[in-house]
Amino acid sequence: MISFNVGPSKVYPQIKDFLQDAFNEDILSMPHRSQMFMDMVKKTISLLKQKLQIPPQYTIAFASSATECWEMIAQSLVKNKSYHLINGAFGQKWYDYTYNIHKNSEKHQFEINENLDVSQVQTFFAFAERRTSKAELEENALICFTQNETSNGTQIPMKSIEAVHQLFPRQLIAVDATSSMAGISFQWRSADVWFASVQKCFGLPAGLAVIILSPRAVARINEIGEKKHYNSLTKVCENIEKFQTTHTPNVLGIYLLMRVLEIVPSIKEIEEKIKKQAQQWYKLFEKHAHFKPLIQNELVRSDTVIAIKAQTEHLPILKERAKKAGFLLGNGYDKWKETTFRIANFPAIDSNEIQKLRNFLEQYQP
Repeated sequence: MISFNVGPSKVYPQIKDFLQDAFNEDILSMPHRSQMFMDMVKKTISLLKQKLQIPPQYTIAFASSATECWEMIAQSLVKNKSYHLINGAFGQKWYDYTYNIHKNSEKHQFEINENLDVSQVQTFFAFAERRTSKAELEENALICFTQNETSNGTQIPMKSIEAVHQLFPRQLIAVDATSSMAGISFQWRSADVWFASVQKCFGLPAGLAVIILSPRAVARINEIGEKKHYNSLTKVCENIEKFQTTHTPNVLGIYLLMRVLEIVPSIKEIEEKIKKQAQQWYKLFEKHAHFKPLIQNELVRSDTVIAIKAQTEHLPILKERAKKAGFLLGNGYDKWKETTFRIANFPAIDSNEIQKLRNFLEQYQP
């Protein structure tokens, strides 16, 4: 069965050998305060910076999931309020997590075919300022983007995030990049917090997340100094300076991440492949008799999560036939659950597997 589910998705085939190596090398019982563990973390962070072209001065730490990152950020990085720009279910969930902790947090919703531009963001912030009787946006505010919305197959272009960064240089920007990190390249300096789970473009089993922090973000974390939680980012940053973690982490997950990073090409090479494949997927469905891209605006179509519209009565039949043919398709999600299916366009899925699914879909008749 070839998994085109959008997460957890297909892992790199080398994972099988890496798991055996982990057993043979006693990784599974490695103490997380040992020198061996610290050396492994140091190497993994170095490889992340090298392969993803992350600025050397940025801090990289680990969590269990992107969902945990939502909570960590709300606990340790939001001083009073955050502003969330959302157009789908996961952006909404991030806002909900934050609102439960900071009741002042606000959201701006935009449509799935909208290209979020600076004027929309300015208008949103202008109304927020009026409500709080302030002359300008709070300097301590956190601006939150879901760069790649897994629920509906949209993405916010890097230039939009960069434009907001230039317009509001004093505010911190956080980016949920769960289904795009390690699949496309980022302008890292346009934001201060980036995070993602590894079960998508990293091609790894679930249970680990990466969080990347600018020096400004670390300074804000230290300024707030929140230490009430086991996953406090204050403690996380203190420990990662020693290549340690606050609590016993997913040691195997970090090891597998290190091994995968050793074999994958640079992000520029991966991105070129991913974007080319995305164009081919959309071209196929634009001409398909029975299926069409959910997102009509090409500027905001995701490169890594391809969301496709289908008639509700056809979806169960399609998924069952696909499964019999050896393909696991991703279900629709949230309000698009009954009218879409999703295809992962992740690096671990090779071109031969993609071609097989393309052939199946091209020949498909309800």
